[in-house]
Amino acid sequence: MFGHERSITQIKYNREGDLLFSVAKDTVTNVWYSVNGERLGTYNGHTGAVWCVDCDWDTKNVLTGSADNSCRLWDCETGKQLALLNTNSAVRTCGFDFSGNIIMFSTDKQMGYQCFLNFFDLRDPQQIGDNQPYLTVPCSDHKITSAVWGPLGEFVIAGHENGEINQFSAKSGEILKKAKEHTKQINDIQTSVDLTMFISASKDNTAKLFDSTSLDHIKTFKTERPVNSAAISPIMDHVREAPHSGDCVSYTLMWDIPLPFSLLSSVIC
Repeated sequence: MFGHERSITQIKYNREGDLLFSVAKDTVTNVWYSVNGERLGTYNGHTGAVWCVDCDWDTKNVLTGSADNSCRLWDCETGKQLALLNTNSAVRTCGFDFSGNIIMFSTDKQMGYQCFLNFFDLRDPQQIGDNQPYLTVPCSDHKITSAVWGPLGEFVIAGHENGEINQFSAKSGEILKKAKEHTKQINDIQTSVDLTMFISASKDNTAKLFDSTSLDHIKTFKTERPVNSAAISPIMDHVREAPHSGDCVSYTLMWDIPLPFSLLSSVIC
């Protein structure tokens, strides 16, 4: 699939798995048929690198966050921009809760501004029109580098640049639980299909499996290089290896775990 002129920053499937969304440092958001790699269209409007993308449960809306200091809501089918939420710094992570009614996004700690985790209710047009979230959570110590929704949309699981993982309440913003199993920045967090578990990928050369509700550490997967991304797949027998690129090798690894899932991770040097 050729649709980006610069490196890809994130890819995301819709719930059915028939569509794949990709974003990159070239400002473009693409949507593809996952079966044959045909590009269906683009979402154009960002003027900076696009760091994150998500799709709601019924593939109606798409959410993107960018280094142009904005988070944008799109109509998935037509590509029309539905909402523009301006921020003071780059938007690093974004996502819909399971209902598709609540969105969250985090902003970077830069240009004198601290990191914030913002929550908007899409059912309230005034919040969107006035660009006023119903909840803003400051993260003054260490910025959020990856975040996903937990079960039932009750909290957000956030990974930080210092390797810490926190649960933030979607109602009050308070930290419900903490875990500090990683020693370096968390690059990615992705959940299992039923949201009961999540896998974290870190610069400390490990990927770690956690219980989503308790944050109990279940298992560690070690590599020789920093782990850029990791995902829990419902497919048991699946291995993919990327080709060599100069002196640097980027590849994927597969581990079997004693659960109805298998683990796929991406390793970069």
